[in-house]
Amino acid sequence: MTTESAETTETAEIPALEVTGLVYAYKQNRAVDGIDLRVAPGSVYGLLGPNGAGKTTAIRAITTLLPIPAGMVRVFGRDPARDQMGVRRSLGYVPQQLSADQGLTGRENVTNFARLFDVPRSVRAAKVERALDAVGLLDVADRMASAYSGGMVRRLELAQALVSSPRLLILDEPTIGLDPIARDSVWKHIAEVRAATGMTVLVTTHYMDEAEEHCDRISLMHQGRIQAVGSPEELIASLPDSRRDAASLEDVFRYYSGGAGLDEAVEGGMRDVRSTRATANRVR
Repeated sequence: MTTESAETTETAEIPALEVTGLVYAYKQNRAVDGIDLRVAPGSVYGLLGPNGAGKTTAIRAITTLLPIPAGMVRVFGRDPARDQMGVRRSLGYVPQQLSADQGLTGRENVTNFARLFDVPRSVRAAKVERALDAVGLLDVADRMASAYSGGMVRRLELAQALVSSPRLLILDEPTIGLDPIARDSVWKHIAEVRAATGMTVLVTTHYMDEAEEHCDRISLMHQGRIQAVGSPEELIASLPDSRRDAASLEDVFRYYSGGAGLDEAVEGGMRDVRSTRATANRVR
C-alpha cells in the first residue's frame, strides 16, 4: 500500500463525530448524563427523544456553544476543547429557533454567515450564490426575508449553514412547524447537497416518519442518557414480540421514553412552533 492510499484509508476511518461520555449539567441538573455517539462520514444520524431529553444541550456542546472538557467530543478528529475554530470551520448548524434576519434580503443573510464563518472574500460571492442555488432560493435571493414563507425561511437558514461548505451539518428540528410539502422540500435539498458533497448530517426531529425515512442510524435519548441505538429497522426489531407486529419508529420512541414521550414531544413541539412564530413577528 502506498503512503497516499494509507493516508486515505486512515482518514476514511475517522468518524465524522465521536462523543465519549459527554456530561453537561445546569447547576445540579445533569441535562446530558454520559452519552456516547459515533457518526460515520457521509451518513444521516438521528438523535431522537422527548423534550427535556438533553438533545439540544448535547448539540450545543458539539457545536462549541457550551464549554466542555477535552476528550468528550471529536469532530473529524478535532477536539473542540483544544481546537474550537478548527471544529467550527467543519460545521454547519441550523438551530431550532429562527436565525434569519427578517430585515435583510436572502442574499444578505447568507453573506453575513459567510463572513461569520470566515469564507475568503475572493470566493464569498460565488459560495453565497451556490448555497442559495442549492436550496432553490436563487430566484428570490434579493427579496426581503420578511416576505418568505415559513418553508423558504427554513431553506434560507439551511443555505446559511451550507455557505461555509461544512463537512458536518447539524440540524435541530429543521422542519418544525412546516407543512408536509415544505418539509419534503427541505429534505430534498439536504439530500441533493449530500449527494454532491458527501456531507454528514446529525439531526434531531420529533417527526418519526422523517427519521424513519432519512436516518441511517438513530440514538434514542431519554433523561440525559442514550436508551437505544441502531438503524430504524434494528430499533423496531428490538421491541418485545408483543409490540413488534406492524410497529413503526413511533412505537419504538414510545417504548424507550416510557410511553408518554411522544405526547410530550408533540405538545412541546407546538410550544416551539408558537415561540418561533412569535420570534418571527417580533423581528419583522
